[in-house]
Amino acid sequence: MGILSFDDMGYGDELIAGLFVTISLALLGFVLALTLGVVLGVVALSHNRLMQGFWRTYASIFMGVPSLLIIFFLFYNAPTIVEAITSVHIDVSAFSVGVTSLGIVYAAYVAEVIRGAVHNIPAGQFDAARALGLHKLYRWWFIVLPQAWRIALPGTTNVWMALLKDTALISLVGLTDVVRMANIASGATKQPFIFFAFAGLSFIVFSALTMFGAEQLERWANRGQERAKGF
Repeated sequence: MGILSFDDMGYGDELIAGLFVTISLALLGFVLALTLGVVLGVVALSHNRLMQGFWRTYASIFMGVPSLLIIFFLFYNAPTIVEAITSVHIDVSAFSVGVTSLGIVYAAYVAEVIRGAVHNIPAGQFDAARALGLHKLYRWWFIVLPQAWRIALPGTTNVWMALLKDTALISLVGLTDVVRMANIASGATKQPFIFFAFAGLSFIVFSALTMFGAEQLERWANRGQERAKGF
């Protein structure tokens, strides 16, 4: 099709560029969510009342407020807030706001997945580690985490899938991702079906690849469990 060609008359190159923006945004946002989520997961597991209060407040805000409102708030207010605190003026881009907003929102969900995974580890594992006299750090590194990440894998995959879909929201603050490029191309050519179908198919392909990769990773992670059931 001429409108999907890569010359001056088509929008193929713009759509591919938008795809790279979407993928980059999703990957960086997920890395931030995963990193911050692990820290929040540790906080959520703490018995300290102050840390528990912080976790409940964080979870209530970022699980209760729509992601789009977080995006709008950061995009329009982050420069003012930073300047008020540090007296330094900053310019924010749609991409940086997208990474930050998706990261802090989905970190709450990652933390909840981690918290649930740790709670699903049999209490006998902790008792055995303490009986062996292992330091708390070693108990977590050698006993808890190797089991927790396997349990948390399906939930973390779901978080990635949800975050991937929410990248489309960043187009509302001007990010030239695949959704925005499809919208621009459909407005210029008056053929929205082709371009929005392309954008939708792109997300379907990303999701299918994720499901395939997650299935292979889960099979590898559970290989010891499957052998144990055979005895």
